[in-house]
Amino acid sequence: MAEVTYELYEGPDAAGQLGVFLPAYEEVYADPPYGEGPRDVAEFSERYPQQIRTRPGFRLLLARDGSELVGFTYGYRLPADTSWWGNLLKPMPQDFTGETGERTFAVIEMAVRKPWRRQGIAAGLHTRLIEGLAVERVTLTVRPEPEAAPARSAYAAWGYREVGRSHPWEDGPFYEAMVLNLR
Repeated sequence: MAEVTYELYEGPDAAGQLGVFLPAYEEVYADPPYGEGPRDVAEFSERYPQQIRTRPGFRLLLARDGSELVGFTYGYRLPADTSWWGNLLKPMPQDFTGETGERTFAVIEMAVRKPWRRQGIAAGLHTRLIEGLAVERVTLTVRPEPEAAPARSAYAAWGYREVGRSHPWEDGPFYEAMVLNLR
């Protein structure tokens, strides 16, 4: 294994990278518990550029082992009119859910290809993605136990805590919403 390197792309600079990490996305999300097929990948490919255009503070981080792409993560700041917290099954108080566009950074996707897992690459992606952010907290969602046990364990080790069960879209699975306080 060569030394893993990381590349950060912000805002519009991230747009041209979809073709670079899409094969890794397809590979990772084809496996259980996700089982995404061509339609899911096509929907993701349409949604990604839209997120770059409409979401403030968009950041993409790629991890490479030599020239091989081994993982990626991206996210953005939650806008003041976000529906993120409205997806929680148990409503939270306004002082928790209120967003300003500067308060919370949401990690939307994080994936490491199977041969490179359990080598600290996800931690490296996460650390570099949120490095230098002027936000109060970071949030993400994760599949419930037991299907995403390794991811949940990693997030807990990084300081995230569960804040509630989330159901982001009608036909989708349920997730656990987690928050990492930075201040």
